[in-house]
Amino acid sequence: MNNLKNMLSEIEGFIPKYQSSDTSVSQSNVGWQLMHVLLTLNGVVGVLQNSKPENYKWSFKVPRLIVFTMGKIPRGKAKAPKRVQPTTYDIQTLNSALTSAKANLKILEDLPNNKYFEHPYFGMLKKNKTIKFLEIHTQHHLDIVEDIIS
Repeated sequence: MNNLKNMLSEIEGFIPKYQSSDTSVSQSNVGWQLMHVLLTLNGVVGVLQNSKPENYKWSFKVPRLIVFTMGKIPRGKAKAPKRVQPTTYDIQTLNSALTSAKANLKILEDLPNNKYFEHPYFGMLKKNKTIKFLEIHTQHHLDIVEDIIS
């Protein structure tokens, strides 16, 4: 959980550069990357909260095995679902989403371990695997942000 807290601090530091872009790195600018991460984290915590542990079913997923083993998401291999594709963002909306994410980390910490999130490529992930996914996903986008800015 400390990894995610540290990553949120990094995100906070990048917010003033939200308009920065470099199309040789990504078609999306820094603000899009940051808002996408925050929408994902906030949305996933909501799904975890509302999940019914009795509906959880484990299944083998090759993409999950690869990404979780490598600890990295390959660039350009997946498209974000519409619900986590930002359409508008500015400093205020980024800061608001960040505030929600910080509160949601506290909620996430207190959730039972049998709560789950269903990822479109990785299948159903219990709380601990969901946290690992959020760490890998957030780091993926922070790496993109760093490449855009540098």
